[in-house]
Amino acid sequence: MQTRLKILEPNNPFMTLEICAANFQSAIAAMEGGAHRIELCENLSEGGTTPSLGMIRLLKRRLNIPIMVLIRPRGGDFCYQPDELAAMLEDIHVCKSEGVEGVVFGALAPDGTIDTDACCRMLEAAEGMETVFHRAFDVVSDGMKALETLVHLGFTRILTSGLAHTAFDGIPVLAHLIQEAQERITILPGGGVTSKNALDIVRKTGATELHASLRKTIERTAHGVTSSWMETNIEEVRRLLKITENASKI
Repeated sequence: MQTRLKILEPNNPFMTLEICAANFQSAIAAMEGGAHRIELCENLSEGGTTPSLGMIRLLKRRLNIPIMVLIRPRGGDFCYQPDELAAMLEDIHVCKSEGVEGVVFGALAPDGTIDTDACCRMLEAAEGMETVFHRAFDVVSDGMKALETLVHLGFTRILTSGLAHTAFDGIPVLAHLIQEAQERITILPGGGVTSKNALDIVRKTGATELHASLRKTIERTAHGVTSSWMETNIEEVRRLLKITENASKI
């Protein structure tokens, strides 16, 4: 039986890199490429949903970096019915029982404000874990009010593109959020982050963490059918880390 390796601390004092991994191979590639943390999910074509217990359990044994598990029962909006919320709470309890370091979730009211009741219930279920409010933040009606709400609720981080399509496009808002957040909560820029724009995002916003997918297409022909899917590009992970690490020495 394989045993889990000791969790490693980030070795890049300039920046923490979190990689979004939607399958087992991507998570392993992220770790081997030097990522400091992964967000584990499935179905990225729908914006990401909660991964299987089997994948969570196996990666807990194989990874030596923290795992943040996405808690999202479906694609679409972030307004959840009671049964959906109940399922999300169960998923959080499962993650806690498996020793997962953190969970990623979010819930909104129809008017675009934070659903504080739903978030409070999930935060209570996740007590003792890191908690990340995901990119539901990018469709809130008022970003600064939402920031203060999430600080008050006690979230660890906010994953956001700065209310824009990509983090690069959202640089001005990200910079403002980071300035307003100070050390009360961590702003985690994500959305279209690559080795080509990461340095600009970090320098212009003051971010100390980044979230990226950095994927490549994998093709394979089997039983007469050619299929394709996306996996983490280990070389792109290394490239992004090298660029930001070198920048810290300037």
